[in-house]
Amino acid sequence: SPQIWQSALSTLNPNPTDSCPLYLNYATVAALPSRVSRHNSPSAAQFITRLVRNCLPGGVNRCIVMVCERSEVFASACALARAFPLFTHRSSASRRTEKKTVTVEFFLVGQNNGPIEVATLKCLASATEGVRLAARIVDTPCNEMNTDNFLEEIKKVGKDLGITPTIIRDEELKERGFGGIYGVGKAALHPPALAVLSHTPDGATQTIAWVGKGIVYDTGGLSIKGKTTMPGMKRDCGGAAAILGAFKATVKQGFKDNLHAVFCLAENAVGPRATRPDDIHVLYSGKTVEINNTDAEGRLILADGVAYACKDLGADIILDMATLTGAQGIATGKYHAAVLTNNEEWEKACVKAGRNCGDLVHPLVYCPELHFSEFTSAVADMKNSVADRDNTPSSCAGLFIASHIGFDWPGVWVHIDIAAPVHAGERATGYGVALLLSLFGGASEDPLLNMVSPLGCNGDSPTDDMERDSKRRRLV
Repeated sequence: SPQIWQSALSTLNPNPTDSCPLYLNYATVAALPSRVSRHNSPSAAQFITRLVRNCLPGGVNRCIVMVCERSEVFASACALARAFPLFTHRSSASRRTEKKTVTVEFFLVGQNNGPIEVATLKCLASATEGVRLAARIVDTPCNEMNTDNFLEEIKKVGKDLGITPTIIRDEELKERGFGGIYGVGKAALHPPALAVLSHTPDGATQTIAWVGKGIVYDTGGLSIKGKTTMPGMKRDCGGAAAILGAFKATVKQGFKDNLHAVFCLAENAVGPRATRPDDIHVLYSGKTVEINNTDAEGRLILADGVAYACKDLGADIILDMATLTGAQGIATGKYHAAVLTNNEEWEKACVKAGRNCGDLVHPLVYCPELHFSEFTSAVADMKNSVADRDNTPSSCAGLFIASHIGFDWPGVWVHIDIAAPVHAGERATGYGVALLLSLFGGASEDPLLNMVSPLGCNGDSPTDDMERDSKRRRLV
């Protein structure tokens, strides 16, 4: 009854969230924070995921009604998707005969609160599928998600979109000069690979490359990780997984520019063929790298990936995404990925896109003239790991990658380190899919992605009126 509903609402006291069971726990009403700070998303996306995980009543058929403004629909949908991971190997799950169904409804309030268009729902379906695809790959252990199986996932997405991937593999990598990817992956049973999915529509005016770190498992190589830090390293392919999920959704929704998804795939294994500290590799850029730490491997494969995007794909904008440094979580925390870029406009756009979509981002210091000297080598162009770990190691790791396209390269280079936000506890978050969809939404044909994009002409930006957004209480 309306009276019971009102009395339930009146008991809610969000600090920052609160929930109240209704009618013998058949339903729960939960309130999101009444205000958020300027470095958070107005959608309070992290709280949405947490509330749904903790408060959603059990059962086979469940329903979520999300009350929000139109500008928060995209972030809220992606946040809800994170609460329902696909991967499980619990034996009880395989015995279950009936499928669980979750129905999500949106109830729009505030300005522009008419019904949601079918096209918008299609975009939300594509985005949430992308988030859950990325999370499934990241959650899957390496005995199943090795480099061969990751390539199968790429081929499957390619088949869905009518795109045949370019794949350079194993000894061919060595022959063609990909010393970084080959050097990192050559000791593993399943060989390393560079794979590319290319979307090249008529009328494209610029070329964008997304380069993903796909280390399917990271033992640290001969600079081996300890028994407490190695568990969880199945997640070291989070950047490549996010790029695959985002590429699928982006192309499905119609993308007007050339878009290449570049996957740098390898398993950093230990064996007689493994790279040794002191070895020198020639990377695809032609630069030589003295290895002083085999556990600084992500930057080696990404250096090859960005050099390929620059030299072979002719990209104007190169974005690399990676679970690159443990120091990222110390620098920007568990929820905000770190962005390092040669372009101030894109730095601001990443932060804004993060607030619009719920995949939060915060800048790192970009200052190669002060920091790149950390990689000085007496015998090669550079070492692969810093001399001083107290001197912004997350920035330095990104600068290593940029040095292989050159600090004077005229294009836009963006590096996103997602080491911490790629997971929450023991579950993958699918981080990065929503961010890429939002950041590049201005080049999409989809009106919703245009709306959440920080770049391009979109009058209805979710951050236009942050004050008004942050003072409202919303229900999920």
